[in-house]
Amino acid sequence: MKTTLRRFIVDDQAQSFVEYALLSALIGVVGILAWTNVGSAIATTYGGWDTGVQNLSATTPDPIGGGS
Repeated sequence: MKTTLRRFIVDDQAQSFVEYALLSALIGVVGILAWTNVGSAIATTYGGWDTGVQNLSATTPDPIGGGS
């Protein structure tokens, strides 16, 4: 066990593995943050559309307008 650990520490492949693991973790965190922000932006946009449609449907139609 000790020799395996020592070999892992000395080996350059172990360093590459750690670098790739850190890079993957960073990409994952950035992806999660981006996904969260995109979800919030979509919710805000949809909320604005919903409010606009509700405001339009709350107005009374003009019966004299002829429907054009």
